Amino acid sequence: MTKIAVQDVYSDDYSWCYGCGKLNEKGHQFKTRWEGEKTVTIFQPKSEHMAVPGFVYGGAIASLIDCHGTGSAALALHRQNGHEPGDGKEPPRFVTASLHVDFMKPTPQHVELKAVGDVEAIHPKKWRVTVEVFADSILCVKGEVIAVVMPDTFLQK
Repeated sequence: MTKIAVQDVYSDDYSWCYGCGKLNEKGHQFKTRWEGEKTVTIFQPKSEHMAVPGFVYGGAIASLIDCHGTGSAALALHRQNGHEPGDGKEPPRFVTASLHVDFMKPTPQHVELKAVGDVEAIHPKKWRVTVEVFADSILCVKGEVIAVVMPDTFLQK
């Protein structure tokens, strides 16, 4: 797996997301990296992410899929443009246009979760990311994110 996550090199203007913002001290601070041709985000649920004793709240998992999807799209477009995180070129920033989550099995609380993504361009500014979330080696959740390049109007300076 690559050492540098795409979220590590987002500009500070784009680093406040509750899910993946490196500057949001109370957020999850998800990190999305390449692992070969797939993308990976690791998440260790905390006790406050509980739905019922022993199981993770679905909203926390949806947040993981959401941010993993937008981070994966950013990695893919950045790579398509000839760059990798940490090479000095700022990656594009994506936002979620659509989020779909299917819970396959209850997700255990005290297990590291691994989101694995496959990325496909469906338009120059729109990408589909299919995501599988594993607890150990057990597939618990499947998701799909349609991510779009963040419009310039999102950031007011």
